[in-house]
Amino acid sequence: MSEVIYAIEPDLTAEEFQRVLVASSLAERRPATDLPRLERMLRGANLIVTARRDGELVGIARSMSDGAYACYLSDLAVSQTAQGKGIGNELIQETRRQVGPEVSVILLAAPKAVAFYEKIGMPRHPAAFMYRSER
Repeated sequence: MSEVIYAIEPDLTAEEFQRVLVASSLAERRPATDLPRLERMLRGANLIVTARRDGELVGIARSMSDGAYACYLSDLAVSQTAQGKGIGNELIQETRRQVGPEVSVILLAAPKAVAFYEKIGMPRHPAAFMYRSER
C-alpha cells in the first residue's frame, strides 16, 4: 500500500468532497448530490483534515471548532477501499492535535460507524440531543 499523506486542506473542492462521501457510503446520510450545499459545508468548516494516497482523496475529517473548548467533527469519511487501515483513526487524532488538548472533540456516529468508534476507544456520551435537518 502506498503512503497516506495527511494534510490540512481549507480549499478542498466540493467535487472531491462529494467523491469521498460516495466512496465511503456516507453519501446516504449527506446531501451529496447538492454541490452548492457541499461547498457551503466546506466553507463553513474551520478545520478540514484530509488523507490522500497517490494524490487521491481517500479520507476527510471536517470540523468546526471555537479553538478553546469544543470541536464538532461533523464528517468523518474514508473510502471503502481504504477502510480498515487506520486512516479514520488517524484523521481523528490529527483533528485532536490541531485543536489542542484543552478542546473536546464531539461527533455523532452514523449507525454503521458505531462499532468503529467503540473499537478505537472513543468514549460514548450518554446525553446527546439533536434537531434533525429537513435534509
